[in-house]
Amino acid sequence: MTEVVAPVLVRDLMSVGVETCAPDTSIEELAYLFIQKGLEAVVVLEDGHALGVVGQDEMVRAYTMGDYHHLTARDVMREGVPQIPPDIPLATAAQIMLDLKVRALFLMHHAGGVEYPAAYISYRHFLRHMAARSADDLKDLGIYASRQSPIQLYLQRREAKRCKNVSTVNPKINEQE
Repeated sequence: MTEVVAPVLVRDLMSVGVETCAPDTSIEELAYLFIQKGLEAVVVLEDGHALGVVGQDEMVRAYTMGDYHHLTARDVMREGVPQIPPDIPLATAAQIMLDLKVRALFLMHHAGGVEYPAAYISYRHFLRHMAARSADDLKDLGIYASRQSPIQLYLQRREAKRCKNVSTVNPKINEQE
């Protein structure tokens, strides 16, 4: 097997863009999001400010509570967001994750008095790095990865939301397709 030398720092392996949710998001909605997108954690935002994180551990803990159906992200989130700078070695980041007992660390952006998540690194990133056979296996990660522009992402999310709202308002639309 060929040794992959490339990623050395967090910025070389991280993913830009972080899944977020509102504090009143239901546990069922979160579970669906986790499964559909293969997530380790979601940052809970209110008025653009990061309040906390719901990770897989918090989701399983909610499941053990019995009647979890009435719970929301705010009910189960871990307060605060475990943060990391982009320019530290990957091994250090992995150790921080183990020490904090979290599966994801976030790189926060500060703008206009608001702090919000911009990128993250998770257990999955380290596993992908370990399994990579060449640098090409990791080309979608890190700050130099090609990605859609923010406006393209916004337009996609807006269109997805519109489609969801239309099918919620008139469920028969889905039946006709």
